[in-house]
Amino acid sequence: GLFVTDYFTRTPRKLSPFRSFASIELFHFHIPEDTVIAVWNLITFKEQGGTFGDQCPDRSITVYFRSGAPSVINPLHTHFPRDTAVPGSFALTLTWTLPNRTTGVFNVTSPLPGDWFLAAHLPKDEGKISVKGLYEECQYLFQPQLIVQRLVNIAVLYPGHVTEQSMGPHNRSCLYKVFVPSYTSRVLVEVLRCRGAEGCPLWLRVRAKAPPLHNSTTLDCQEHTPCQLAQDLPFWQHWYYVLVEKHPGVLGTISFQVTVQLTDCSQPGLARPPFLPSSASMNMPHSFGSAGGLALGDSPPPTSPNDTKHPVPVTSHARERCWPVRPTLRNELDTFSVHFYIFFGPNVSVPPDRPTVFVINLLPVLDSGGVLNLELRLNVSSLCGENVTVFGCLNHEVPLTSGDNTSVTCETESLAGFLLSVNATASLSRLRIPYPQTGSWYLSLRSLCATEHGFEPCTNVTAEVYLRAYLSPCINDCGIYGQCKLLRTNNYLYAACECKAGWNGWGCTDNAEAFSYGFQLLSTLLLCLSNVMFVPPVAIAVRSHYLLEAAVYIFTMFFSTFYHACDQPGIVVFCIMEYDVLQFCDFLGSLMSVWVTVIAMARLQPVVKQASVLYLLGAMLLSMALQMDRHGLWNLLGPSLFALGIMAVAWTARTIRRRHCYPPTWKRWAFYLCPGALIAAAAVLLYAFVETEENYFYIHSIWHLLIAGSVGFLLPPRAKPSRRLGPLPRRKGCGYQLCVNEQEELGLVDPAVASINSICTS
Repeated sequence: GLFVTDYFTRTPRKLSPFRSFASIELFHFHIPEDTVIAVWNLITFKEQGGTFGDQCPDRSITVYFRSGAPSVINPLHTHFPRDTAVPGSFALTLTWTLPNRTTGVFNVTSPLPGDWFLAAHLPKDEGKISVKGLYEECQYLFQPQLIVQRLVNIAVLYPGHVTEQSMGPHNRSCLYKVFVPSYTSRVLVEVLRCRGAEGCPLWLRVRAKAPPLHNSTTLDCQEHTPCQLAQDLPFWQHWYYVLVEKHPGVLGTISFQVTVQLTDCSQPGLARPPFLPSSASMNMPHSFGSAGGLALGDSPPPTSPNDTKHPVPVTSHARERCWPVRPTLRNELDTFSVHFYIFFGPNVSVPPDRPTVFVINLLPVLDSGGVLNLELRLNVSSLCGENVTVFGCLNHEVPLTSGDNTSVTCETESLAGFLLSVNATASLSRLRIPYPQTGSWYLSLRSLCATEHGFEPCTNVTAEVYLRAYLSPCINDCGIYGQCKLLRTNNYLYAACECKAGWNGWGCTDNAEAFSYGFQLLSTLLLCLSNVMFVPPVAIAVRSHYLLEAAVYIFTMFFSTFYHACDQPGIVVFCIMEYDVLQFCDFLGSLMSVWVTVIAMARLQPVVKQASVLYLLGAMLLSMALQMDRHGLWNLLGPSLFALGIMAVAWTARTIRRRHCYPPTWKRWAFYLCPGALIAAAAVLLYAFVETEENYFYIHSIWHLLIAGSVGFLLPPRAKPSRRLGPLPRRKGCGYQLCVNEQEELGLVDPAVASINSICTS
């Protein structure tokens, strides 16, 4: 055949340590039909400060692959919520082969067509809280590339027609495909008139959706006569691929015929008419009066000279596997919030003699990022005292009902579904499927009565079941200890839970490491009450007549207390304002406390008469910096260094003018400035290098205590009154005011020898 190669790539993305599915990087690919091989080239490289990160440590990278929907991963081995089905996926771990770059290759032979998803993440870290911009962070970038090779012009088999084929000495196999419409219960492939070698040294392989593999359904035509391979309960609305392959060592030319026969569900004893259109071609359920199956098209295909009609007898053995399918009404409320309503529901009657089948259609790409929820509730009063059990079987792309009454497993050799059951004892059953595959999901309900010999069909008992099916973003909205986040990768949307307070799991239901209520209360009280340490600095400031500084400390104490009361991860939370407002005010108050303290230490009043300008300038600069980036290092450190520079200039100027170190007394240095500076430095070191997610509540409380304590030490004492004689008091007499000389008012002239020039005004 003719091969065509397609190439797809994605932009490199920064990987994060795994905490929940919200921290992974998701990549979406689409594999076309008739693909025989798909090769993923997985490129990973390190970066640090805009250059190659040769010094960065090697951290393993885990990549997950899944067809049809994102992978449901559990690298931390946490517990899933009850009644949750976990679909499987393939995982690959990449190791480093070069100091700053590594490449991995993942091959898939005959992959399923459609959507494929890759999820990648780093291992879980220790949860260190780092200050943004303090040092160059190591970044691990991941870029997947996809190369697919697909066949073109694959021969199409038409049901009921025979195709002649001659396989030369240099050809090892021939590939065909046939389309299986809805309401087909059986696919029968047969090889006829095999000539050119002794016996029929051919292998016959059949597979749905993609070309067959070595482990696909296989039949040796040399050992089986006639060479017929049947597929019961085939996938509806999909291509089936037929591969005819020579035995090893066969060198001559072999000629044979291939034919395919499809069995109509509504008439199991008859083969599907090759080109007869029916109401099923419009996806109408049989309960609405459909009399036939789904045809391949509206017009017959061209018949080649080698094609002839060849009727194949088909036995009826799957009559009870095909029943009328009731549709559901789709009602979209929001993103990943879809309800599926049943006509004349939600109460459903399950007769004793046949199953009741429903179909739920999930849209491609749009619905695979949520959770499919199914709920069955049995009306016990409808059982009339009988020991009735209603079994529900949920299958993808084809309905499945068990023909064996003694064991209901919802599985066959080639199919596996999800089983639900309700009875008088357990009248409620739920099923949750995170990230379901899109397409048609079929729910088959069947009522059986329990006897000594197993389950048998009931007589004259029609069970009534309440059925609810809906699509939700997360499982139970992640509970009270989680937050359901809507995430996006390129044009693909998906939802995931982000847990808090030590809770883990897909639905934040694993409490193995959860914080107790007492621990949550203790951490909240420590973070809030540690701000009371600002009361002594407020008292010192008021006593020293630093009223503006005292107001800033009160502002900081108030908003820091209520910000941490609102910032708690658990249920001990109290918010008086929006979280963003509280966070901004807390950060602004903290930086303003540093600013006004340093400006007060500079004692600029004798030098700059309008020192309040600096206070206002600091407030404006800090507000701007916080609005730009609240966690950026230099946006926050810059104003603080600027204030320290002003203080250094002021102290240096006083030292030069007085020719003596400022502050002048050694007691001020030994008992106030040095201890205050050491306490502030210890607080900064704890905040920058020691704080982690586990010790946050007490390390940050210590930070509050140290910062408030350092302010109490560093705040300068009350300014002593000047020894110079101030301006003469203004005397009043006879309704006139005596004015004094300006020079004398400024204290520049000795008042004992100053002449007073009186200016009398009425």
